[in-house]
Amino acid sequence: MTTASDPAWFTAARSHLGMREIPGPTHNNKLLSLLNTASRWNGVIWRNDEMPWCGGFVAACLVEVGIEPVKIAARAASWATWGANLRPDRLAPGAVLVFQREGGGHVGFYVGEDARYYHVLGGNQSNAVTITRIAKSRLVASRWPRGHAVFGGPVKMTEVAGIPVSTNEA
Repeated sequence: MTTASDPAWFTAARSHLGMREIPGPTHNNKLLSLLNTASRWNGVIWRNDEMPWCGGFVAACLVEVGIEPVKIAARAASWATWGANLRPDRLAPGAVLVFQREGGGHVGFYVGEDARYYHVLGGNQSNAVTITRIAKSRLVASRWPRGHAVFGGPVKMTEVAGIPVSTNEA
């Protein structure tokens, strides 16, 4: 649920929930168009939806509301130094979370958390824009756009929220 206090980039991200890749040789042109809105920063041009696109999704949501993303936004790990550092006890909806995973990284937006997992709205999660849970132990960095006040705080959620647990977002 979007609230009046959600940051604009997080509202933009929520508006894309459910957008997904099309398996096989056909690709989701609406998704490709979204990803390529931030192509100046992504370091790539998306020509198909089979390429990793979590970083491109985060960049597109920020660009949609006039915030400059990190250079080479397509690389999830590059988000670990973008913006301002945000301590885990100061997380608020819309924070950019960077995770490690086997074979690479993952980036998405903080929705909330339970005792063991962050609830993350992101792209390329089960080949779609979804909310999934990712182990807190995998967190590399939590970031917030410089020049934008952090409002809100950690959102405590239950583990039995019906949201799947992700172990590899590739």
